Amino acid sequence: GLEPGTKYYYQCGDPAIPGAMSAVHAFRTMPDVGPRSYPGRIAVVGDLGLTYNTTSTVEHMASNQPDLVYANLYLTNGTGTDCYSCSFAKSTPIHETYQPRWDYWGRYMEPVTSSTPMMVVEGNHEIEQQIGNKTFAAYSARFAFPSMESESFSPFYYSFDAGGIHFIMLAAYADYSKSGEQYRWLEKDLAKVDRSVTPWLVAGWHAPWYSTYKAHYREAECMRVAMEELLYSYGLDIVFTGHVHAYERSNRVFNYTLDPCGAVHISVGDGGNREKMATTHADDPGRCPEPLSTPDDFMGGFCAFNFTSGPAAGSFCWDRQPDYSAYRESSFGHGILEVKNETYALWKWHRNQDLYQGAVGDEIYIVREPERCLLKSSIAAYF
Repeated sequence: GLEPGTKYYYQCGDPAIPGAMSAVHAFRTMPDVGPRSYPGRIAVVGDLGLTYNTTSTVEHMASNQPDLVYANLYLTNGTGTDCYSCSFAKSTPIHETYQPRWDYWGRYMEPVTSSTPMMVVEGNHEIEQQIGNKTFAAYSARFAFPSMESESFSPFYYSFDAGGIHFIMLAAYADYSKSGEQYRWLEKDLAKVDRSVTPWLVAGWHAPWYSTYKAHYREAECMRVAMEELLYSYGLDIVFTGHVHAYERSNRVFNYTLDPCGAVHISVGDGGNREKMATTHADDPGRCPEPLSTPDDFMGGFCAFNFTSGPAAGSFCWDRQPDYSAYRESSFGHGILEVKNETYALWKWHRNQDLYQGAVGDEIYIVREPERCLLKSSIAAYF
């Protein structure tokens, strides 16, 4: 019921109790949906955690004054210790669900989240498996999702519009098979997208499909095998992921091959978590992981076989930086997406140290070519 592009003021609390009201906060709603209307700046951050590096990332991100924040989770690590699994055996009955730490993260982020809309997608640290195999309890309770509006009826995958952008959030830790509910919902959601109204199609999930780091290398291959062709057929433009604690941007790619109609995959898992930065690449000499070590423990399955074509044919890893990998760097930071119009979007990645140097770590214009690439659309006429 809120008007688009409008600034609203609000307070939280109980006015009947003295001192129980928050300060007055304000936020601006997203611009009206349409092909010539876009949020000014969209901040993209992943794997924030709650560390000194988190503070640097959030301060830097806030200084860029974003209109919308897309957060690819591991936000809190939700634990009473700095690293629960480092301190206690996996056989203990309750893992990583210490609610005071979630509370602390919420208070810490209030200067950002009280004034800037933030949309989230779950990561592996939000699983927080508990007694009775209950998972994602804190994540599901503490965030709001447009699940009913997008008819997914799930906190793990949903969609929404922001100006001329249709965002799709997908779940790397829920059933993504072609026979599952998530896939069937994705088919319906894509078929309803009117690209004359929302020209840009942007997706996000946690575990990357096109990371060249040894950490989590090809871990989400089963998800890629299940969903990539469908997303490609609808002209997916950009993918944002996290999980790997470093920065990497791909060229347009489909099925590990350079493709002018493929999506640009950008991994921003460098927000500041307490786990160490990923620095080793799978194509470094002697660093290619064993294939059977790559599947995700929670989702299971194995789909990452040796490549059958291209420069890496017959091997599990490339022997050099793959052609589809355009830029990679092991530094903490965040990104800013500025969609200019139906055709051009400017992407900038800022290292944390850029706050003091006034530099940009990575910068590129992403260009859409709908007349060349759009294979499926609910609208035949196109610009």
